[in-house]
Amino acid sequence: MTQNPPFPGVLFGAAYYAEYQEAGTLDRDLDLMVEAGFTVIRVGESVWSTWEPRNGEFDLDWLQPVLDGAHARGIAVILGTPTYAIPPWLQTLHPEIAAVDGDGHAMGWGARQEMDQSVPVYRWYAERIIRKVVARYADHPAVIGYQVDNEPGNNLPHNESTFQAFVGWLRERYGTVERLNDEWGLVYWSHRIAEWSELWRPGGNRMPQYQLEWRRFQGEQATDLIAWQAAIVREYARDDQFVTTCISYSRPQISDDELVASLDITAGNPYYLMQDGLSADVDLPRRAQWWHTGPWALFQWADRAFSSAQERFLVTETNAQSIGGPWQNQPPYPGQIKQAAFALVSRGARMVEYWHWHTLHFGVETYWGGVLPHSQVPGRIYREVAELGASLKRIGGALDGFEPDADVLMLHSTDTKWSFEFYPPLATDDGGPDPESYGRIADAFYRGFSETGAQVRVQHTRQFVQHSATDLVERYPVLVAAAEYVADDAVLDALRAYAEAGGHLVLGIRTGYGDELARARRGVAPDRLHDAAGVWYDEYSNLAEPLDVTATGTAGTAIELEPGSQATAWVDVLNLDGAETVVSYEPTELGADAAITTASIGAGRITYVGTVPNRELARSLARWLVPETAASTWDAQSPVTVSTGRSGEKTVTFVHNWSGRPHQVDVPVDSIHVETGERYAAGSRFTLEPRDVAVFEAAGSQA
Repeated sequence: MTQNPPFPGVLFGAAYYAEYQEAGTLDRDLDLMVEAGFTVIRVGESVWSTWEPRNGEFDLDWLQPVLDGAHARGIAVILGTPTYAIPPWLQTLHPEIAAVDGDGHAMGWGARQEMDQSVPVYRWYAERIIRKVVARYADHPAVIGYQVDNEPGNNLPHNESTFQAFVGWLRERYGTVERLNDEWGLVYWSHRIAEWSELWRPGGNRMPQYQLEWRRFQGEQATDLIAWQAAIVREYARDDQFVTTCISYSRPQISDDELVASLDITAGNPYYLMQDGLSADVDLPRRAQWWHTGPWALFQWADRAFSSAQERFLVTETNAQSIGGPWQNQPPYPGQIKQAAFALVSRGARMVEYWHWHTLHFGVETYWGGVLPHSQVPGRIYREVAELGASLKRIGGALDGFEPDADVLMLHSTDTKWSFEFYPPLATDDGGPDPESYGRIADAFYRGFSETGAQVRVQHTRQFVQHSATDLVERYPVLVAAAEYVADDAVLDALRAYAEAGGHLVLGIRTGYGDELARARRGVAPDRLHDAAGVWYDEYSNLAEPLDVTATGTAGTAIELEPGSQATAWVDVLNLDGAETVVSYEPTELGADAAITTASIGAGRITYVGTVPNRELARSLARWLVPETAASTWDAQSPVTVSTGRSGEKTVTFVHNWSGRPHQVDVPVDSIHVETGERYAAGSRFTLEPRDVAVFEAAGSQA
């Protein structure tokens, strides 16, 4: 993997589908793109049936005018492989490639990704079209990179060939059925098997260990698909061309840090609710699975994208206006297009591309708004996109080598997420299992940090254990393990070592409760950490209603609680064994007292949070953990956010106003407004207009 392909500044553009447009619009479209400051377009990934209208009959020349026209105007091109949407002739010729669900039913045709992409016959046809397309255009000077597939991992296929591959995977992993029986606890409910052929299909499975391994296997299927396509493309690609795919982080099959290992750079597709969905002073219901609500969630998506390879990333799709069905119409308030783009850039985006250039006149995504409306007449959205293009051109050079800052390191456990989707600890409002439990827990902590100005670096558990404790403490004074349920001994020992080395370790519920196969540990909870944390428990309870809490810490450990601070969803009934209670529950019949505890260990500290904090409690905890932030130096309070990073020896600061009212901030050091070149002396005031964002560079900053 060659990370950080060598292109300067921030690429800017959109997906462009000339094949969906009427004839004669190409030159007009490309000229309008130039006027909007576009430097890149993405093409070709969605139309296998155009590339190959009949089996073995190829039409490869139709894209040539697009690439020629783009190159003539200085617009770069990312070329996609069309492997995620198969043509009808292939469905008819090989219906057996249809993905089968857990009930044994084949998915119907008429959408996309309806096939099992691991099936050998699918791979044969996919390889043929990849080679034809890439060989045809690899030498075109406009092409700077390739996107293989598109939002991979949409399904969890249960096809017979996939299941047999899973059995083979298990045999290699476990060796014998006796070991599988022991590791999975298959004595339970008479599930012991005597032969591999007796393993039941995953569709009816209720065993958590089976399910976790099934999801791990499925993750490897998606990883293999992308690595396989990338290897084919590299047979033709030039040394100066990169290979990526575009990730939708909610896809069930992907393990993103493993998925990107064969790629040159991470790319992904954030979609978000506009209007009050980007207002910091409006609290909306929890976000939907595939789009985000609230500025904090937009920042979180960017931090997740950075986490995949611990490098800056590309935004291959995001919304220019309303995204969703014909009943979901929330075009942006003026200013929000630039706001959202700069938020992504501030956390590591090296490209911002819209989905897509022109709003479709047909198909299921007719009302996924593009840069141009249905009339094709440039309007307000186009003008704001063009203004953003000009802004990115002005600030681009200031971001070469840019890396976002971080006050806090948060762990992300894909294994725990998968486990909780099947076997969740939290309940929905109606008392049923909540498959979004992992997100609810992790989001509570992340949102608290984000809304109090602390900047977060997300790291996969696999990445975390590769670093020494002293290195981590030096870079990140606070480490949050919000819900490390699926964790082996090495992970828990690494957490402890971080605290002993001088870091402030924050443990959330279920951390240290399960092992690497999601089996409940036999040790005292939190296992391998309870003595260091000075607290343990053997009882826990779901909460039907939130519990009020009070601050009980002493001098030096006291947390100042926001009004309305509450514990939600869960309570660990904590027993103190050397720790100090800093937040307590109001008395209940359950008898739980300590909500948050803290204890020193070695050169550091461990704080245990035995509940899911609500918004107010999470913010209170975040202020206690990170009292000084970039936002506080700018005297910025909600709805204003401050994001900082380093570009070489210079500090670059993004200041957002996520509201419809003007707000002022203090400029803490001599600074230059990157877009205007205007200088601001330390201590001066700067006014952010409604929905405004400004970028500053510290004048002569060295640290």
